[in-house]
Amino acid sequence: MSPAPTKDLPDASSAPTPPAAPATPAAPAAARGTLVGMVLLGALAAAALLGNGMLWQKLGTIQEQLARQSADSAALAIEARSMARQAEELVRDTAARLSVAETRLGEVALQRSQLEELMQSLSRSRDENLLVDVESAIRLAQQQAQLSGSLEPLVAALKSAQQRIERAAQPRLTPVQRAIGLDLDRLSRASVTDTAGLLARLDELVRQVDELPVQNAVVQAGATRRGAAQASAPADRRGLAGWQVALQRGWEVLRDEARSLVRVSRIDRPEAILLAPEQSFFLRENLKLKLLNARLGLLARQFESARADLAAATTALNKYFDPASRRTQNAATDLQQAQAAMRAAPLPRLDETLSALATAAAGR
Repeated sequence: MSPAPTKDLPDASSAPTPPAAPATPAAPAAARGTLVGMVLLGALAAAALLGNGMLWQKLGTIQEQLARQSADSAALAIEARSMARQAEELVRDTAARLSVAETRLGEVALQRSQLEELMQSLSRSRDENLLVDVESAIRLAQQQAQLSGSLEPLVAALKSAQQRIERAAQPRLTPVQRAIGLDLDRLSRASVTDTAGLLARLDELVRQVDELPVQNAVVQAGATRRGAAQASAPADRRGLAGWQVALQRGWEVLRDEARSLVRVSRIDRPEAILLAPEQSFFLRENLKLKLLNARLGLLARQFESARADLAAATTALNKYFDPASRRTQNAATDLQQAQAAMRAAPLPRLDETLSALATAAAGR
């Protein structure tokens, strides 16, 4: 501490000398000031020591923290290096897998292109096979129509082809479908000989030949009618006595015998009347042969020959069989209708469909 400032004192020579007793209280005051200063200095030193201790402790704590952080940093660095190595390995593994994936992707792309080419090839092959099958079916139907003289095989083949093309759903087959529709329309308006109906009619005539009565069997037919009348007579004689029934029956027998003795009729064809009973079998068989020949000519599409055989059968029917019989009249009517139905009408050709099939098969 700096000493307290002193006041200017008067010269000793001029001032009177004070007494010695008052100087004694100043010494304790100076001592007290010195003691206070020392206390202050001690407090300051203690505070400095305490601050230094605290700073040293804090510095130690900081050093410990720095040491821990350094150790943590070292551990983190080691872990980071480990993770970096793992990342590098993962990158290398990923790069290898990516390379393998790219290779597989290239293989898959190549296989896909090959599969697309194969599918296109199969599609073209399927379309070509469809066209070949349709054309074969139509040509076979034409042959069947030529043999049978019916339009049913052609219509069935065209409808089947139209359904198959609709299921295929290929735009390039649209012209074929349109051509099939045109041919079906033309077939619906065409008129040809009903060969199946004519064959059925001729078969029925062949079956009825054995039931047709010949002209020299008219007497036998009359006897047959009399037998039938006698069989139905008892129903009319229920109210008569026995002797009356016997008398009436005898009278009827006598009357029929008298009528059979003399028969007056006009004979235009004596050979039909003079035909022997055993020759009627050959007559019927000959008529059957004519009808069968007409049937074969109809199947062979030889209408002129078939009409000639039917004309010969009609002549034999009118010449040797009873014209008054209902069966003979029906047979003659059937023969005339069969002759009128036989006409050489050409079958319609399927040029539109065949041309469209050829164009589609050529890929145009």
